[in-house]
Amino acid sequence: MIDIGLSKMALIGAVALIVIGPEKLPRVARTVGTLLGKAQRYVADVKAEVNRSMELDELKKMKDEVESAARDVEQSIQTGASDLQKDMEQSLGGYGAASEAAGSSPDLSTVVPAYRHPGKNWRLKRAAVPQWYKARAGVRTKAQSGAARVARFRPQKFH
Repeated sequence: MIDIGLSKMALIGAVALIVIGPEKLPRVARTVGTLLGKAQRYVADVKAEVNRSMELDELKKMKDEVESAARDVEQSIQTGASDLQKDMEQSLGGYGAASEAAGSSPDLSTVVPAYRHPGKNWRLKRAAVPQWYKARAGVRTKAQSGAARVARFRPQKFH
């Protein structure tokens, strides 16, 4: 850029004062200032646009790399799953021989049991304590509502 010091600015101001005159100098200075501001904003906008386009190109390259990596992972998972399925079919070959002789594939539901919810009741205390000990010690084994508990332990009225 042009190196403009204080002495050069004073020389330019003195020449402008002589050439333009003292009456028009403030208006010309304002106009020059606004034009310089517009030029600076235009240059900044062009720089920002160039930076955005460069970043967009980088993001496109990165997106392509990620998509290719995802395809590779998907292919490896599919090949692993097909290998596992082949191994399972080979290992179940003796087990499902009767069903394959009938013309159907081996039924995997007989090998893997269906999910069954454990049916836990969070209100009851569960521990590795025998039931006879719980009964002897008076530990609750069944949940009771508050009203039922009050009715159970309410003192009996004598008639």
